Amino acid sequence: MVRSRFDSQLDQLNVEMIKMGALCEEAITASMKALLENDDMAALIVFEKDSEIDRKEKEIEALCMRLLLQQQPVAKDLRMISSALKMISDMERIGDQAADIAEITAFIKDNETKRKLHIREMATAAVKMVTESVDSFVRKDLELAKSVMAYDDVLDNLFTEVKQELIDLISKDQANGEFCLDLLMISKYLERIGDHATNIAEWVEYSITGYHVKMDLEVGKK
Repeated sequence: MVRSRFDSQLDQLNVEMIKMGALCEEAITASMKALLENDDMAALIVFEKDSEIDRKEKEIEALCMRLLLQQQPVAKDLRMISSALKMISDMERIGDQAADIAEITAFIKDNETKRKLHIREMATAAVKMVTESVDSFVRKDLELAKSVMAYDDVLDNLFTEVKQELIDLISKDQANGEFCLDLLMISKYLERIGDHATNIAEWVEYSITGYHVKMDLEVGKK
C-alpha cells in the first residue's frame, strides 16, 4: 500500500516535469516571436512563463522532498528523484535566459536583418533539445538522452555561424555594432539553453545508469 502511493507520487513527478518542460518550450518560442516579429505582447508572455517556471520549480522541489522523506527510496528511485532536483534547476535557468532574450528584444527593431540570420534555427534546435531531454527522463530513454547530448554540437555550430554572420555585418558597416552585439547576446543565451538541456540529459543518464560524466571526471581528478 505504501509502495503503491509512492509509485503514484513518482508518476506525478513525471507529469510535473513534463509541465515544466512545456513551460520552457513556450518561453523560448515566445522570446523568438518577440524578437523576430517585434511582438511586445510575446515578450510579456515570456516574463509570465518565467514566473510560472519559478513556481513549478518550487512545487517539484517540495514533491521530491516528500518522496525522500515519506519512504526510504531504493537506489534507482533515489537516483531518479535526485536527478529531477538537478534538472529543475537547469530548467529554471532556461526560463531566465528566455526572459533575458525577451528583455533585449525591446531594443532591436530591424526585422529584415534578423530574419536573414540563423537565430530562428538556433531557437528551433534549443526547443528540440529541451523537449527531448525532458521526454528522455519521463520515458527513461537512455538513447534519446544521448542523442540530446550529441545534438548540442548542432547548436554550437549554429552559434558559430551566427557569430560569423554578425562579424560580417559589422565589417560592412560599423554603425551596426550595437545591434550586432545585442543579437550576439541573444544567440549566446540560446547556446546556453542548449548547454542546460545537455545537463538535463546527463542527469537522465545518471538516473538510469548511475553514471554521470562530470561526476566521474571529478572523482578521477581526485
